[in-house]
Amino acid sequence: MKKLKTEQKLALSSVPAQSCAKKCDVSYRTLLCIHSDFFSGWGDQLIWAQTYEEALFWARSRNKPLMVIFHLDDCPHSQALKKAFAKDKEIQRLADEHFILLNLVYETTDKHLSPDGQYVPRILFVDPSMTVRADITGPYSNRKYAYEPSDMNLLRNNMERAKTFLKTEL
Repeated sequence: MKKLKTEQKLALSSVPAQSCAKKCDVSYRTLLCIHSDFFSGWGDQLIWAQTYEEALFWARSRNKPLMVIFHLDDCPHSQALKKAFAKDKEIQRLADEHFILLNLVYETTDKHLSPDGQYVPRILFVDPSMTVRADITGPYSNRKYAYEPSDMNLLRNNMERAKTFLKTEL
């Protein structure tokens, strides 16, 4: 892929994905690759949506579940999760092939994305009908959507569940 200059990145980032996808022959991967340097560390080949609205658009239009990862760069728990996430080849494959990905380092005003509070790191799944899957949780009762590096097996299983729900419920 051709490396974009900073001016091109800024120009493209100001265009909403929905309008760009309708007017241009811009593929999903090309459009979402633009800012991938910002998300380094989670998996070099992964493509990330830039906003929640853009992610919902792509999830719906591509009929894929959305995986939302809330984290902070200076949080040691977030950093540990990032390393485990990036190291797990099966999680990387599932994320790359079957999910729209959104990486948030800020809180959103959508209360559905913080059903049990605002904390990091946390991972939520949203199906293409734009329903937050509150039933897909991590192992902790006090932080239902938190995952630790030792929880990668559960995260893989939950990713498979999110894919399965897509096929059986929609």
